[in-house]
Order: sequence, then C-alpha cells, then structure tokens
Amino acid sequence: MADIKGYGPVKHFRSEANVHVTRYRNGRARKAGRGLAFWFLPDGASIAEIPMDDRDMPFAFKGRTKDFQEATVQGVITWRAADPEVLRDRVDFSIDLDVGLYLTDPLDRIATLLTGLVRQEAATYLSEHTVDALLEAGVGPLQARITEDLAIAERLSDMGLEIVALRLADISPTAELERAFQTPTFEALQQKADEATFQRRALAVEKERAIAENELQNRIELAGRQTHLIDKEGENARRKAKDDAEARQIAAEGEALRLRAVGEARADAERARIDIYRDLPREVMMGLAAREFAGKLESIEHLNITPDLLGGLLTDLARAGTDRLARDTADAQGE
Repeated sequence: MADIKGYGPVKHFRSEANVHVTRYRNGRARKAGRGLAFWFLPDGASIAEIPMDDRDMPFAFKGRTKDFQEATVQGVITWRAADPEVLRDRVDFSIDLDVGLYLTDPLDRIATLLTGLVRQEAATYLSEHTVDALLEAGVGPLQARITEDLAIAERLSDMGLEIVALRLADISPTAELERAFQTPTFEALQQKADEATFQRRALAVEKERAIAENELQNRIELAGRQTHLIDKEGENARRKAKDDAEARQIAAEGEALRLRAVGEARADAERARIDIYRDLPREVMMGLAAREFAGKLESIEHLNITPDLLGGLLTDLARAGTDRLARDTADAQGE
C-alpha cells in the first residue's frame, strides 16, 4: 500500500520497490516506474499502483467426471505482472489519493480470470476420465495439462500476465463416493490386519504348544532320571545288603572257624590231660581230685568220712606199701 501524506494543497506519494507506479495528470501518464516518490496536486491527478511480486491465488472448484460423478479440484496458482503497462491499460489499478487503497478490486478480477481458465481446462479433463481413473492417475496429468494450456493462453499474454507456477493439491470425489472407494481398501487392510492377528495368535498357540511340549519333555526326562536314580539307589541298596550279608557270612564263618579252633584246642588239651591222667594210680587221682575239690571250696564246716571210703583208702595204702616193699627188695637183690 502506498504512503500518501498531505501538506496543505500538496501531497507526497511514496511507494515500495516491488510496486510499479504510474502518475497521471489530466488523463495523461506523466511518470511511471517502480518505487517512485513524488509530490503532486490532487486536483486532476490519478495514480495506478501495480504489484510486481509473485502472487499466490488458491482455488477450489467442482467438476463432473465421465461417469457423472462429482469431483473437487484444489490447488494454488502463482502469477505476476509480466508487462505492467499493458496490465495497467487492461485492469484498473487506480488508488485513492487520500488513503492509498485501490478504488476497485483489480486483484479479484485477475483471480476470476485465472480461476476461469483453470476451471475450463480442468472441467474438460475431468469429463474425459472416470473418477476411479482420476484417483488412480493422481494430480500429475491434470497439473501438466493445465500448466501447458496456460503457458500458451493468448488472453494472459494480451493482459500482460504470466503464470509462474501451478500446484494441484488434490482431486477428490464426494464424501460418500470417497468412502465407497475407501471401503475395499479398508476391507483389504482389515483382512490383512485380521490375518496378522490370526497369524500372531497361531504363532502364540504354536509357541505355547512348543513350551508345553518342552515342559512335558522335561518332565519325561526328569521322570526318566528319577527312575534311573531309583533303580541306581535300589541297585546300590541291594549291593550294599549283599555286601553286608557276605561280610556277616564271612564274619560268621571266621567266628565259627575261631570257635571250632578253640573247641578243638580245648578238646586236644582235654585229651592230652586225660591221657596224662589215664596212667596215674588211683590214689594219685583221688589226691588230685581232693585238691581240685578243695580249691573249689572256700570253707569246710563238716566232713563225713564213711567206712567205705576209709576201707578203700586203707586197702589202697596197703597195696601201695606192699608194692613198694617188693620193689625195694628187688632192687636190693639186684645190687
């Protein structure tokens, strides 16, 4: 927007560098250029201000496809003033000399012109294709076609306009039709999700089965080891019992041999003693028996001597004396 200041009957005008300014006096161009600053008298004067920078103009309109479906085209077109003097003559860019604003809407007029050209090319393109073909192709073909047609449009060049860029954002059907197109894809994605869920569950079941089988295998192996351990323990117990029995048998046999040896020794000693006593005289035996008997007794309170005992003893003494006398006599004769 221009900066206009009044100083009495005279005013001062100042514009930015990106604006082309034309000052008129009594309907004739007196001065033209970019970023001008000058003094002027409002009476009989007029000023036109044309922006020279690139301008973005968004657009959105609806069209009908080949299969009679409604589609919406959205995008942005960028334009600029290629020849400001030509554009000045075709579009009114006059400004208010008090506030510096446009007296009309020149930018809206240019926007209407450009939107009409884009709508015409887009409508032709939409009518040649079905909605599913449009959605499958995307915005690329339509954008290339509109850009090519605008580049050779004589109306734009005649007005001093130039298209810098065209960007299509989207070609979309109605909400109901879009949901209808989304349904197969959604169902396919849902099926894939269900398949993924089923596969995940199947994998989980498979893993659980593998874990259960592993646990069962471990239990079987553990039971086998326990059985082997029990068998080993039983075998060791039987071996120990057998070894203990054999040890006891060996000990018993040794004890039996020892007792047998002791008994035999005692029997041999008894036989030897009997053999010694066998040839002793009766009186000696009686004496030994008396001594043995006396050794077993601690005290004798009464002693009964019967005639039979004395008779036998006296007879034995007499016989012994006779035998002694005979031996002494024999010995004397021999000398």
